[in-house]
Amino acid sequence: MQHVSPVLILDYGSQYTQLIARRIREMGIYSFILPGDASLSRIQELNPKALILSGGPSSVYDEGAPGLPQGLLDYQKSQKLPLLGICYGMQLLAKDLGGEVEKATVREYGRMIVHPEPSSKLFASDQFASSFQAWMSHGDETKKVPPGFRLVARSDSGSFAAMENPEAKIFALQFHPEVTHTENGAEILRRFLVDLSGIAADWSMQSVMEEQIKSIRERVGPSAHVLCALSGGVDSTVAATLVHRAIGDRLHCVFVDTGLMRFKEQERVMKLFKDQLHLPVTCVDAEARFLGKLAGVSDPEAKRKIIGAEFIAIFEEEAQKISKQIGHLPEFLVQGTLYPDVIESSPAPGDMSAGSGTGRKHSAKIKSHHNVGGLPKDLRFQLIEPLRALFKDEVRALGKQMGVPEDFLKRHPFPGPGLAVRVIGEITKSNLDVLREVDEIFINAIRDAGLYDKIWQAMAIFLPIRTVGVQGDGRTHDHVVALRAVTSSDGMTADWYAFDHAFLARVSSKICNEVRGVSRVVYDISSKPPATIEWE
Repeated sequence: MQHVSPVLILDYGSQYTQLIARRIREMGIYSFILPGDASLSRIQELNPKALILSGGPSSVYDEGAPGLPQGLLDYQKSQKLPLLGICYGMQLLAKDLGGEVEKATVREYGRMIVHPEPSSKLFASDQFASSFQAWMSHGDETKKVPPGFRLVARSDSGSFAAMENPEAKIFALQFHPEVTHTENGAEILRRFLVDLSGIAADWSMQSVMEEQIKSIRERVGPSAHVLCALSGGVDSTVAATLVHRAIGDRLHCVFVDTGLMRFKEQERVMKLFKDQLHLPVTCVDAEARFLGKLAGVSDPEAKRKIIGAEFIAIFEEEAQKISKQIGHLPEFLVQGTLYPDVIESSPAPGDMSAGSGTGRKHSAKIKSHHNVGGLPKDLRFQLIEPLRALFKDEVRALGKQMGVPEDFLKRHPFPGPGLAVRVIGEITKSNLDVLREVDEIFINAIRDAGLYDKIWQAMAIFLPIRTVGVQGDGRTHDHVVALRAVTSSDGMTADWYAFDHAFLARVSSKICNEVRGVSRVVYDISSKPPATIEWE
């Protein structure tokens, strides 16, 4: 979003940083995340409308604890740039502006009651006429506010919960307004951004579409050709539709049937691409090729990297075929990478280009994504990732804006590596075939029960174990499969879906009766965190 001045979030490693970005975008205001130690020149380059300092796990007095970018407070003062500190961000402001921060006498974790001052500018809304519940997570606390600041809220334990200096346009909260456990937390953010900072809610999927089409045209130019990796999922399809609008017939879509797809996936998606979306698509049957490369491989990171490398090898081969038609090689490759992909893959510190994600120096890498972490260093294509700054629900809204069929947009997310990360351990064709049948039964049962749109993602997982069973009065020693279904708004956090027992009993019975080789079904009741949505 190169031509949009964002609300800039400086990330100090909080598990909730992405939620800040989501809450702001939900207001129709664009937000973007940079590492807490981003350079002042990088911040000035983005020309932010406001700054937010996230929470983080460090103490401001720890050796090597992340601090404010050098010169940031002088820049903020000269520009009168609205600034909000959250949790660790509040402690940084207190320390650097002349206040005092100490180890908390009573450490606060979880829900706490906050008592705001009626005269506060930040809590002037009628929704804060009385005390409210907020989510705390801190071991240090501010003991003395800096000169020019007022203490405007305390917690039940007496700790400083908020301070402000409206004349300097600086506000700070010890609690997390971005977390749903904080009552009217979104209203606090709206109050800061709209009422006190004067930022207009003018960011929409229409503006995203127009910006990306313009950006793609400028980057690709009038003659270059583009390959698009179509997986059959929502992300790559929306990305392809967007690029097709920008450059028309110079887009060449390739759908690779890896043999790791869902039940009858090739047949279904090719019909969609040709009959409804009218995208030019070449289908490559590469099942034997992928299964050969993955033979004997059990490590999930290795699977992802093998799949990513093989994808690129196939696209290079397809590019050679296309070059014979157009007289030169396609220069670009489109992928449907999303913001959570980038965040969870944790790009290296210092990678701060507008499309590079957070570069989360103070956070841990969760996993590689085949379309982020698995690409070879000598990639011969230039990447176009028009959805890289968007969350999943935003991609669906963008697809709807462009006329992609709504029933397709509502499809549950499906991992780029496909069933390779749902067969735990070694991948074989027989295990994949079992998993496809199980998954089809599970998803159809969810649809029949009218639950599909209530669930963010549902799947079956093939486990690398066999257990003893009894079928047809005889002993069996067959496979175990797991079922998983979660609810979520953006995939960053998720709760397991509580099916009624009768539903699970019907599905388990159908799977064990109809899928040869399965004698036991289990249901995953883990939330994210601590688990991830996928098992690998």
